[in-house]
Amino acid sequence: MSRLFEPIPLGPLTLANRIVIAPMCQYSAVDGTPGDWHLMHLGALALSGAGMLILEATAVSDVGRISPQDLGLYSDANEAALARIVASLRAHSPIALAVQLGHAGRKASSRAPWNGGNQIRSDEPDGWRAEAPSAVPHGAAEEAPQALDAAGLARVKQAFVDAAVRAGRIGLDGIELHAAHGYLLHQFLSPLANRRDDAWGGSLENRMRFPLEVFDAVRAAVKIPVWVRVSATDWVEGGWDLDSTIAFGQALAARGCAALHVSSGGISGAQQIPLGPGYQLPLARAIKAAAGLPVIGVGLITEPEQAEAAIAQGDCDAVALARAILYDPRWPWHAAARLGAQVTAPPQFWRAPPREVKDLFSDLRFGQR
Repeated sequence: MSRLFEPIPLGPLTLANRIVIAPMCQYSAVDGTPGDWHLMHLGALALSGAGMLILEATAVSDVGRISPQDLGLYSDANEAALARIVASLRAHSPIALAVQLGHAGRKASSRAPWNGGNQIRSDEPDGWRAEAPSAVPHGAAEEAPQALDAAGLARVKQAFVDAAVRAGRIGLDGIELHAAHGYLLHQFLSPLANRRDDAWGGSLENRMRFPLEVFDAVRAAVKIPVWVRVSATDWVEGGWDLDSTIAFGQALAARGCAALHVSSGGISGAQQIPLGPGYQLPLARAIKAAAGLPVIGVGLITEPEQAEAAIAQGDCDAVALARAILYDPRWPWHAAARLGAQVTAPPQFWRAPPREVKDLFSDLRFGQR
């Protein structure tokens, strides 16, 4: 049997297979509220046969958005619109649904990638002053963020809790906290962005303090599993590294974290990333061995055989797809056909597979004429 298509537990949540759709920003919301684009986009992915779909990075506050068009879960309007989409997905797909909750920190107030992705200064239309651990801009030419004081930290932590409660209320199955890719929680972890000299800066223990406080508060507020996406290394000398990530992972494991989703980079334009197929899997493997948590591997995993090998060899426990599944929204179908496995699909699609893979769908209950 294919290892890729075995079930996997993430705390009390069990995924039907080990294919995860990674969060992918769409920059298509209005004041944080999703619309028809999200229904179409997420609806297509929900019918893919993957084990879990993680909704894109979803801001816990308006100032925590990466761009003015980011999805949010900080208002009643956000919640109501997302609840309608979740209900639609639930009506037609058994896929597990999770959300990635995040705060952009100093990378907030940015244009969408197709509009250049550069910072929108606070005195420009649609811009606002970003907030971060320290008043250190992401880029040298950018406007510096406002350093969060103790009251600001309490406000941000409560925003994570409030968004998590909303996520549970609309029926999502899990929450991923975004502590990767140079956003706020990663900024606290990395000495490249965190220059504080108080209880939340300096030593590794202090730099981990606020992300761990956020995790503890969110986990205490909801009954669904909570896990964390991490950047295992900054790929910059003197930055956050693998040993630090292992320490962070061990601290999360002790607090009841359901999994770690292992990515890398994003904190600095000076990063030197050795791109190649599965380039982050060695990081995932090391963290899996040391942290004792289920690990989701991600990063240029594009072929079914590559994903199967990553799990069979112990690099990770599940694989996450992003660009690969945007390009091929039926990637899990095609993987199952190549690996001799089965996936779930709605009856409207049961006539789709060619004759040589007629047993592709596990829920097929009638013959095709």
